[in-house]
Amino acid sequence: QVQLVESGGGLVQAGGSLRLSCAASGRNFRLYAMGWFRQAPGKEREFVAAISWTGGTTCYADSVKGRFTISRDNAKNTVYLQMNSLKPEDAATYYCQMVTVKSWVGPEAIVPSSDNWGQGTQVTVSS
Repeated sequence: QVQLVESGGGLVQAGGSLRLSCAASGRNFRLYAMGWFRQAPGKEREFVAAISWTGGTTCYADSVKGRFTISRDNAKNTVYLQMNSLKPEDAATYYCQMVTVKSWVGPEAIVPSSDNWGQGTQVTVSS
């Protein structure tokens, strides 16, 4: 079973940048497509971005497209989320998770593979 630990969150001004990391334990990490999700207070968890097991294919929510970049280093068992031009509406707790991808055409075809979520990392954006 893969265990996931997110880090890198913090307080940043609008327009600033943060880089989130997700460290995975387990030998099979490199076999999974991975995703980032976020949940703001009072809202449901939503998809942010996903990346294939090779790193060659990515998908983004429209709200972050062009500002966020997902990447992975399978040698380090780590997935990253580079967040630029942050907006107050990006404030949330961010989680990484293995994902099942029915198609890479859009976020609606990408769902979490597990209900076992980590503690997440909180991102706060001041206006």
